Amino acid sequence: MTELVGEHHHKLDAKGRVSMPSDFRKVLPKNLKVTLSPKKECLYVFEPQAFSAWVASFFESEGGYKATSSRHVNLRRALNARARDVEVDGSGRIGLSADLREAVGLEKEVVLTGNDDHLEIWDAKRWDEFMDSIDFSDLFSD
Repeated sequence: MTELVGEHHHKLDAKGRVSMPSDFRKVLPKNLKVTLSPKKECLYVFEPQAFSAWVASFFESEGGYKATSSRHVNLRRALNARARDVEVDGSGRIGLSADLREAVGLEKEVVLTGNDDHLEIWDAKRWDEFMDSIDFSDLFSD
């Protein structure tokens, strides 16, 4: 599985497309999955296999997905319904649907960050607020 790291500032074009940074394009396939983050803070971008693993991870603590569990069925349905298949175009961009952009408040300025097995696409202002709110010394203390 690809490990993605880094922070890149970009702009959405008039059609809601964003350029994928070259270091991400070098390691990712052309076909990707875009979905909402669980708390609707940003968009997640996955390789298809990583998306499947992410969905499965929600059920691991309960012994895996159970089709007889209405909670499992509804959660998996919600996760898959929010996802969109996208393809990196010849210019290295991906299109982000209007409903996903609106759900996380993406404006013109965006930040793409690598987060191990997926990318995150944040509205730049929201990203700055998030980063300003973090006390890094607390994150590294026991």
